[in-house]
Amino acid sequence: MCCRRKRPQTPLMTIRKVRKWEKLPGKNTFCCDGRVMMARQKGVFYLTLFLIIGTCALFFAFECPYLAVHLSAAIPVFAAALFLFVMAMLLRTSFSDPGVLPRALPEEATFIEMEIEAANGNVPSGQRPPPRIRNVEINNQIVKLKYCYTCKIFRPPRASHCSICDNCVDRFDHHCPWVGNCVGKRNYRYFYLFTLSLSLLTIYIFTFDIVHVVMRSVDDGFLSTLKETPGTVLEVLVCFFTLWSVVGLTGFHTYLISLNQTTNEDIKGSWSGKNRVQNPYSHKNILKNCCEVLCGPTYPSVLDRRGLMREDSPVSASSAAPSSSSSSSFSFSNHSKAAPPTTKTRAPLIPNEHTPDDADPGAAGPTEHDGDRPPSSFVPPLASPETDAEASVAKDANH
Repeated sequence: MCCRRKRPQTPLMTIRKVRKWEKLPGKNTFCCDGRVMMARQKGVFYLTLFLIIGTCALFFAFECPYLAVHLSAAIPVFAAALFLFVMAMLLRTSFSDPGVLPRALPEEATFIEMEIEAANGNVPSGQRPPPRIRNVEINNQIVKLKYCYTCKIFRPPRASHCSICDNCVDRFDHHCPWVGNCVGKRNYRYFYLFTLSLSLLTIYIFTFDIVHVVMRSVDDGFLSTLKETPGTVLEVLVCFFTLWSVVGLTGFHTYLISLNQTTNEDIKGSWSGKNRVQNPYSHKNILKNCCEVLCGPTYPSVLDRRGLMREDSPVSASSAAPSSSSSSSFSFSNHSKAAPPTTKTRAPLIPNEHTPDDADPGAAGPTEHDGDRPPSSFVPPLASPETDAEASVAKDANH
């Protein structure tokens, strides 16, 4: 038998449909089949939930029963409504898309690079290339669009790249670890309503904690009241230290909304720097600015997180081999049962080569090896059975 190389097996590919959120770049986590979108760092967000739920639970357990009987039954009802609104705004801010911009496709990135090279021309060696910016006019004022080297796009006005989530966010305000997400174009109003309602809830609980202690101190004394209500003391401490930060944060964002400005622009001094450039997004009216930020339209997400896309995935040989071998053995057994045994009579396929049935079962054939050249111990077989008969006749004639 002659040595024959094994043909390389092409890997099997299967096409399956996956959701787009499974293949999105960036440092985000998704839940509920892409409906919930958050940052990967969620430890501080869990702390926020613990502080809000824990403080309100203590208030409902210690103060509300006493105040509902001795003061008014509306106190726990209003506190419950305010608590539910705070939780709704927190989850809406944390679980939503803040306005993440999709990255450029390879074809789009190549086209943008060609445009930049054509605009900049040939840069001499040793010199820095010019910055990748584009100028657009907004309300009779020139605004620069910066190029993002990670997303391969020119960012829209007021957009910025978040280093924590590794995404470009439209109208980027800041990344808030307390809500576990970026704050941008699509969830800023919910973030502001969360801080505003949380400030009201903190003031509400703190006020009625003091009222509860004062009313019970009239009958039992101040020290005995503190001993009997340890939960009230803990609530007062938490609310006292939380009140200043939450109320201050709400006041700061109220100031930014009145100017139609973001935290990122305020920190960088975009509209109050040396050039004294005016804010092109401000309407020069506090009421109009507040209406635009808080009452403007809700923008849809441009990510299409739950859309379907095709993915080619290779099938491992170990999983495909058993099925193929079992199918081949099954077909071979069926073929052997169906076909009757016949005698091999056809001639060799190639000169100087025997068919498998003509080979001598006692002689050892060549082993499989690398390369086309046979090993040194290999002796080529005779041409055909006729040449064997002629050689034997000639030998008898000589004798």
